[in-house]
Amino acid sequence: MAAIFRPIPWAFRGSLCLPLSARRFSKTVDENRSLAGKVAVITGSTRGIGFAIARRLAQDGAHVVISSRKQENVDEAVTILKEEGLSVTGTMCHVGKAEDRQHLVTTALKHSGGIDFLVCVAGVNPLVGSTLGASEQIWDKILDVNVKSPALLLSKVLPYMENRRGGSVVLVSSGVAYVPVPKLGVYNTSKTALLGLCKSLAMELAPKGIRVNCLVPGIIKTDFSLREKTMPNMLPDMNKIFGVQRLGEPEECAGLVSFLCSSDASYITGENIMVAGFSSKL
Repeated sequence: MAAIFRPIPWAFRGSLCLPLSARRFSKTVDENRSLAGKVAVITGSTRGIGFAIARRLAQDGAHVVISSRKQENVDEAVTILKEEGLSVTGTMCHVGKAEDRQHLVTTALKHSGGIDFLVCVAGVNPLVGSTLGASEQIWDKILDVNVKSPALLLSKVLPYMENRRGGSVVLVSSGVAYVPVPKLGVYNTSKTALLGLCKSLAMELAPKGIRVNCLVPGIIKTDFSLREKTMPNMLPDMNKIFGVQRLGEPEECAGLVSFLCSSDASYITGENIMVAGFSSKL
């Protein structure tokens, strides 16, 4: 657990205090290797939060299976991490497609015949606009990818986690589940649904020794969040209400996921944990 309290060096740039995590530039695996011998499957892991999680789990000793919708992005991410001496493989996977989900599981099993961790990062938001003006196709796409696909993928992974006598699942929601962003109503709703999915799966899988938790990032500096300009523009208001000082870094989400996958978190399940520079919960 001490890993999540490691000191972070800081550099002051104007009025913002931005972390310059040494991990981002590290070419070596942690000596601790708390996840050694484990296999992790991570969706949406070629950019941003997903890529930071993949790097961290691999640094901590796991073999990581990277995936995203574009093979060229997978190849690039795998090359980068392999050059850092990390154990990774990857495959294209559109999580909304059953055949792609099955192929992802098959790819993961090639390493050692088992799967220990599933981290579901992949998400979409094709609509900025009225919630009630959203078409049925928009609703279906967002809910299929953001909510249904983690459950359906887990159903494929579950037998192999049971064979390993346990496992850890981390869903990735968003701070918009608690503090909705205007014009992102369908996306907000899908991310709120993940909080409930986490609770339901945690109860259902506890007898099998499988833990399910949910990462709830705030406004993190990723292509996905910065593309929707409303979110970064909320920072001044978030500062006034919650005291938020800056945007988050993807690496600041990765340590929590590694902790939740480790034995240090063996008695933690069903939690929705914010990494946002504030908490909207008591």
